[in-house]
Amino acid sequence: MLRLEGGRVVGMHPTLTATLRAAAEASPKGGLRFLDRKEQVTAVSWAAVLDGASRVAAGLHALGLNPGERVGLIFPTNLGFFEGFFGALLAGGVPTPLYPPARLGRMEDYHDRTARMLRAAGVKLALLDPMVRRVIGPTIQQARPALGAFTLDALPRGGPPAPTPKDDPNALAMVQFSSGTTVDPKPVALTHRAVLAQTEAIGIQVLRLDPTARAGVSWLPLYHDMGLIGCVFPALAQAGELTLIGPEQFLARPALWLRALSRARAVASPAPNFAYAYCLQRITDEELDGVDLSAWRLALNGAEPVSPDTLRGFSTRFARWGLRPEALTPVYGLSEASLAVTFAEVDAPFRTLHVDRVRLAEGVAEPSPDGVELVSVGRPVFGFEVELRGPDGLDPLPEGRVGRLFVSGPSLMRGYLDQPEATARALVGGWLDTGDLGFLWEGELYLVGRAKDVLILRGRNHPPHPVEQAVDALPGVRAGCAAAVSFRPEGADHELLLLFIERRADASAEDLAALPEAAAQAVLLQTSLRPDEVIVLAPGTLPRTSSGKIRRAETLRLFTAGQLLPPEEVGALKIAGMMARSWLAFARLRLEGS
Repeated sequence: MLRLEGGRVVGMHPTLTATLRAAAEASPKGGLRFLDRKEQVTAVSWAAVLDGASRVAAGLHALGLNPGERVGLIFPTNLGFFEGFFGALLAGGVPTPLYPPARLGRMEDYHDRTARMLRAAGVKLALLDPMVRRVIGPTIQQARPALGAFTLDALPRGGPPAPTPKDDPNALAMVQFSSGTTVDPKPVALTHRAVLAQTEAIGIQVLRLDPTARAGVSWLPLYHDMGLIGCVFPALAQAGELTLIGPEQFLARPALWLRALSRARAVASPAPNFAYAYCLQRITDEELDGVDLSAWRLALNGAEPVSPDTLRGFSTRFARWGLRPEALTPVYGLSEASLAVTFAEVDAPFRTLHVDRVRLAEGVAEPSPDGVELVSVGRPVFGFEVELRGPDGLDPLPEGRVGRLFVSGPSLMRGYLDQPEATARALVGGWLDTGDLGFLWEGELYLVGRAKDVLILRGRNHPPHPVEQAVDALPGVRAGCAAAVSFRPEGADHELLLLFIERRADASAEDLAALPEAAAQAVLLQTSLRPDEVIVLAPGTLPRTSSGKIRRAETLRLFTAGQLLPPEEVGALKIAGMMARSWLAFARLRLEGS
């Protein structure tokens, strides 16, 4: 059991494999609890995870996987993911989680993007969920991993166990991909030391609130750092219980998340900002009958810009069910740091700052009661430092000046896998150039946006997220589904502000007719900027990263090329065609290998 002593977590192990073995021995009651849409639970102990992973490791060894070689994992939220992940580690390999196909109307983009990721990570072998295998053939055909692609059941059985890898904290523990909001996702190489340092930093925050905390809940994807490193690894290190909900189940019925938190009496559970807004839109009072959220003391909000209106709305709406206002905790992190860099003060109300819009556009944070409201994402977590630097990337800026954010800490990546030039640009003298813009105020970090996503209007820089968040509460708008971009048409003397908004599927004709002007007025009121054009889109049209972040630059590129189109309709015939194409792709690979 982990505990705090002198501000450090005691009981950590040197590697993830050692951590799994310790959890398997320490707690027969701990483990994973998979929640289905009917709220039925399938419990799997950490010992059972270790047994299944050992079988997978033997199969990988029999196939000829060598130490240090990467194993791609393409699974939904199920036991197979964990057996594959830890099986790869027990075989001496390096697990590389990738996202499964979720938007079937975008399969061509999925095949191309995922094949590039498999190649970028140098994946030697891919492990697939059986349902994923039915449609993923073209991806594997493009990527051509040297040892092939297998479901867990298709791995060789009956052979000797894989040799036990030594517990080396400096060995690679996993490869995870950066979000890819502005460029193609990059393979981030993380050591055991890094991910366990991050696990400790998160554990410090939780154990400070509740030294006995052992239960968690997450609906976040397992291929995403917030879901895997932020939820799974802390539960594993504590030999605790983690209730898992598939992200598709959360989207279909978000009340499952809050109901599970109530039953588990979980202290911490994170989510991106859109999820909190989504809960406000989609959860009914009747679905929360009997729910008690008083144990939830760390409702972490990160992975995308945090909206103060969403935080206030969520806190007010769910106070009836025991939610503490101080539970809402904004955070900041990124893949290259394993996850968290800063936390707002835990067990205290979140803080915001109103700053003058004009001065902010000039790079200065000047408090103004009528200015744009930004949310503090707090101070560095254990072992981390942050600096805001000027355009040269060298000189730290004083408090209140907007600059490029650099961070340093114990869980930084080793680098981008096999990309020395990109690594050299990102890691400078032990500091990571995050590519994010922000400023410090009273020692706390406030974010302005990604440097490459900043809106440039008439020579001034403006953050995009206040523009996008201004329309979240409008009737007919899908929360968290807007993209603001600046664009100068050929021959024009100034930039235009374009705002793309996805409508809700159930939006009324009246709401849709009024939406462009209502959106323009809402943005003007909140930011003093008025969009030159508001483009209303069908649900699912905006391009996204694997973790669900909207790709603003890609949105503009597709729009100007006349290719910003809604996903294809997917019916039974279309799915049958995908499955046939996948079967044919695997058949061709078998023929080529024979």
